[in-house]
Amino acid sequence: MPKNQYQVYVIELSKRVFTDNAKFRAANPQFNGVLECLYVGMTSKNPKERFEQHKTGYINKKGHKLSSNIVQKYGSYLRPSLYNHISPMKTREEALAMEEKLALELRRKRYAVWFN
Repeated sequence: MPKNQYQVYVIELSKRVFTDNAKFRAANPQFNGVLECLYVGMTSKNPKERFEQHKTGYINKKGHKLSSNIVQKYGSYLRPSLYNHISPMKTREEALAMEEKLALELRRKRYAVWFN
């Protein structure tokens, strides 16, 4: 992916997140336990690289943690079939808007979804 392009990605989470995390449960009252629990994010990196950052608790050179606690604890694997149809975007703002749009679309389909 060329520099300065952003991509949304989806990570499947363990269903334990729904049981263990009250904020996750509160954000997903539509969830009936049939479909999966998901995390939707956006990145300027390759989604595989970004997933690894989440799982390892990556801290950047400035000392900021760049990983999501939910993905670090409950993340299982990437779900490319849920995001490969979305083309990379040129701006961070476009990617943030697409992240929210995809997350809400997946919630409407009755997935349990976390996004920032």
